[in-house]
Amino acid sequence: MGNIIRLLLQNFSLTFLVLGLIASGISLWRRSRPLTPSLVVEALLSYFLLFSVGASFFYNFVLHTFFGDMVAKFIGWAPSPFQTEVGMASLGYSVVGFLAFRGGFGIRAAAVAGPAIFLLGAAAGHVHQMIAAHNFAPGNAGVIFYTDIAIPIIGASLLWLQHRLDRESSRPRSIS
Repeated sequence: MGNIIRLLLQNFSLTFLVLGLIASGISLWRRSRPLTPSLVVEALLSYFLLFSVGASFFYNFVLHTFFGDMVAKFIGWAPSPFQTEVGMASLGYSVVGFLAFRGGFGIRAAAVAGPAIFLLGAAAGHVHQMIAAHNFAPGNAGVIFYTDIAIPIIGASLLWLQHRLDRESSRPRSIS
């Protein structure tokens, strides 16, 4: 059991993504039928923001700020005071993610865009470390590398779908 918990915590970005999907499923299961595409996307996006941005970045804040030496070792880096800065940036993204959970489109766009730029930049840094330093530590080249790419794509896709569906539902319908 300890190994499973360790695996879930070390791969926290994937863990929180899955928790968001589970929460979305529960939310949709409890809703009355029929489920419209707009309701499904709303549930997916809101719980994505709550878990993959709010909770995940809060967890990242705690790790980088209070357990920096352990995190550095997991990533394959030397400890650095910059980890506290990464932690504080993560706290800021976390707060925006929590606010966006039930927020409007503007704050949701901010909650997707800011972390997406951060994560894609981190993915580029991971690639550089893999090539230049042959750093294939789990915290550099493992699940975190792939979720640093997948989370921005998923967030942008859900945001785009919500915008598209909201635009379609607000169009006047022609009478036949």
